[in-house]
Amino acid sequence: MPDDLHPTLNAAAVLAELKNLLGAAAVISDAADCARYLTGARYGAGSALAVVRPADTEQVAQLAHYCASQQIKLVVQGANTGLVAASTPDASGHFLVLSTERLNRRIEIDVVNRSVEVDAGVTLHDLNQALEAHGLCFPVDLGANPSIGGMIAANTGGARLIKYGDVRANLLGLEAVLLHPPGTILDLRTALRKNNTGPDLKQLLVGTSGAYGIITRAVLQVHRLPQQTATALVVPRDQAAVLALLQIFEQDCGEFLSAFEGISGQAMAAVLRHVPAMTNPFAPDQLPEYCILIELDSTMSPQKSGLHLEALLNQLLEAHFGELITNALVGRGQDLWRIRHAISESLRSEGRIIAFDISMPRSSLVAFRQRAISLVETRYPHLQVMDFGHWADGGSHFNLVWPHTADAAYDAAVVSELRDAIYDMVVRDYHGSFSAEHGVGPYNQAYYHRYTSEAAQQVAGNIQNMLDPAHLFGLTWFGKQKTS
Repeated sequence: MPDDLHPTLNAAAVLAELKNLLGAAAVISDAADCARYLTGARYGAGSALAVVRPADTEQVAQLAHYCASQQIKLVVQGANTGLVAASTPDASGHFLVLSTERLNRRIEIDVVNRSVEVDAGVTLHDLNQALEAHGLCFPVDLGANPSIGGMIAANTGGARLIKYGDVRANLLGLEAVLLHPPGTILDLRTALRKNNTGPDLKQLLVGTSGAYGIITRAVLQVHRLPQQTATALVVPRDQAAVLALLQIFEQDCGEFLSAFEGISGQAMAAVLRHVPAMTNPFAPDQLPEYCILIELDSTMSPQKSGLHLEALLNQLLEAHFGELITNALVGRGQDLWRIRHAISESLRSEGRIIAFDISMPRSSLVAFRQRAISLVETRYPHLQVMDFGHWADGGSHFNLVWPHTADAAYDAAVVSELRDAIYDMVVRDYHGSFSAEHGVGPYNQAYYHRYTSEAAQQVAGNIQNMLDPAHLFGLTWFGKQKTS
């Protein structure tokens, strides 16, 4: 445990002060107990002075005030499911990990307003479990079980963004603790959908990886649970047919289209190899080279509305069978979504993942995918493309795997060269983003500076300097140049 935190402080003194301030139950310093807070879901592993778990907003404010007075750096962590190393400390051992896991008691549902006020540490699963009893849901869908505060900090998108939007689109208000003035509670909680009374300050906390403040509560817009869904796994004629089918489904299904997800055959094969009891949905046929998971949903019951989504789905598929579609399975929605959500973990068992969370105009997706695959096959033939993506919103998880069985050992320099080539292609040639929904964080910090305009970095840095002048949120930096 480091003793050089500050000229007048040592680790033992800090721990004693924290326990006096927050209570012994809020402070974890034993190495074994701290371990799960120090390693990220994919990237990021470090050490920390301690893990602190405030029980309410007031304790968060007290902690912020103390850390500012002693110049102790903080990294805020929710459920630690992020993929850009923004929720784990560096290797210095000087950070405190502020876990929001004890901020998890409040779930106040307003059924009439279709809104909920929730503590930042409440998980997505627990929120939806509470909402389900009222016929409601928070439909930002993803494979992990993050905390609500973490979802706001990362501006999570998920598989159903095309219908329900990302977290930003469903955030009505929030509460946060600031470091300047230290311990200030910024109360922006409101359940209003219309509130044009000045700058929308809550958006400063959205998608900024915890760099501007500590989210402690949120007010979310929630949605009615679907009364019916229809799901299909469709094999397109070719990649161009994917975009043609997307336009057809948007035109003919309108607001009922809730997901349009692409899955490569290689990615699906990895799932079948590593997830017990998962079987080939196309059996006895072989897996296709590529397929699309299409979902329709509606809050209207078929009995009352006369609308039958599965019949509509079948009708559309039949109308384009042979022209744009070579095979299709309708039904078994839960099984098909299990395959989709199991991809990321399955790839881990194949080898070292080289993940790209990218986006671009939908019209560019086919050209990008063909060009990127050609690049990999030509220059990095030992790598395997196991991609999937959100075609409806222009997002692609262009994931590659360096197989455990590859002749060449994993080489970080080669991976860095590959990343530069793919990101240059995405951002400069296809006017896309190097981080569609995972955020910036230390993992993407260099690419933020590489691709973000100087003017944008200057504005973002000025805001960060104003809210955190001592740079105590030290992991993510949005300015043009970080100064100590």
